[in-house]
Amino acid sequence: MKSATCTLTFALPSTALDGPVSVVGTFNDWTPGVHPLRRRSNGTASTSVVVPAGSTVRFRYLGTDGRWFDDADADEITPEGSVVLA
Repeated sequence: MKSATCTLTFALPSTALDGPVSVVGTFNDWTPGVHPLRRRSNGTASTSVVVPAGSTVRFRYLGTDGRWFDDADADEITPEGSVVLA
């Protein structure tokens, strides 16, 4: 039986980016650059990841000059970063 998965899309307004941004978290062992946000024609920059359905995903964005920031639209923001339930 195939395990259930969920696709999460991380998106920010392109105007919020002052250079390259990647999303890092529990789905990529917090490795910068694995999931860079790509500019889209709709005015956003986004990337998607596949995670097990029902999992708790912790993540943060990593921007230019090592600037870490959270997602205001996350289910929860903790001292360890943003949290969403897949």
